[in-house]
Amino acid sequence: MARRPGYYTIRITAVASLYVGGWAAFVLVGRSWWTLAVAAFLAVVFGQVALVAHDIAHRQVFRLRRASEVSGRIAGNAGIGMGYAWWQDKHTRHHANPNHEELDPDLDPDVLVWSPSQARAAKGLPKLLGRRQAYLFFPLLMLEGFNLHVSGVRALANPSLKNRRLEGVLLFAHFAAYLTALFLVLPPGMAIAFLAVNQCLFGVYLGSIFAPNHKGMPILTGKERPDFLRRQVLTSRNVRGGRFTDIALGGLNYQIEHHLFPSMPSPHLRRAQAIVRGYCQELGVAYLETSLLASYRQALASLHDAGAPLRTTSAALAGEATGQEGVHRR
Repeated sequence: MARRPGYYTIRITAVASLYVGGWAAFVLVGRSWWTLAVAAFLAVVFGQVALVAHDIAHRQVFRLRRASEVSGRIAGNAGIGMGYAWWQDKHTRHHANPNHEELDPDLDPDVLVWSPSQARAAKGLPKLLGRRQAYLFFPLLMLEGFNLHVSGVRALANPSLKNRRLEGVLLFAHFAAYLTALFLVLPPGMAIAFLAVNQCLFGVYLGSIFAPNHKGMPILTGKERPDFLRRQVLTSRNVRGGRFTDIALGGLNYQIEHHLFPSMPSPHLRRAQAIVRGYCQELGVAYLETSLLASYRQALASLHDAGAPLRTTSAALAGEATGQEGVHRR
């Protein structure tokens, strides 16, 4: 549980250097379609900035709250245009009740449905997309970067948001600097292409990091609230891999350990895994660890199953329409 100031100094310095280097490359490449390669590179760097902001929000980096909030806002709001206070509130509620249909904000059926009961009650966009949502999941992730920006701005209207004036100033400063740089250096068409590639790949990368963690795991409903250990372990999934996986997923591939010890520095999660896994075996608590590709398959299969009521309803309506057409012909 001890903090790792040396590790985070190196990690934050490396990510900050890549961030600055990416924007320097953007200026140097200038009016060339090679700038889209820079856009893709910066999408990955933005994802790494988000992972650093995640660790900061969990008090893994700094002992003092103020240092965490200041650095979190610099990384989140100013760095990538993500509302830090809005995201922190949402993520805290997720940690308290992971994969609970009514209590976990990550299971809100705003675009997709996450369970058959949500599918049966779906209206509007979730109802439209839910029938084929497993096939649409990764394409929809291309909008996740834009969704983060919009959600952060919308949260500014909430009077209970902490330091919302500062949040707003930093968010709009990021948007202004980002768009000014794009349209100052690039012609309009190229600037729009850069924005699309950068933000869409940023969304796909973020979604690919978070999707393996809980999607496809058991969903709790109503008054189902197991004890803390089971609530965190049974709804989470670990992803096997080496150091590259640790870097790419920011340590969130040890999702079970992270949920049990959210303030544990991410480089320690690997070391905690053996202890946690052994303890779960002792108690007979299921501990799931899969490959990255298997985690995606499970998540997509769960999405497909969740949308089944919508496909059934659609087929029934189609059958009814066919029957009525036959009656009219007779």
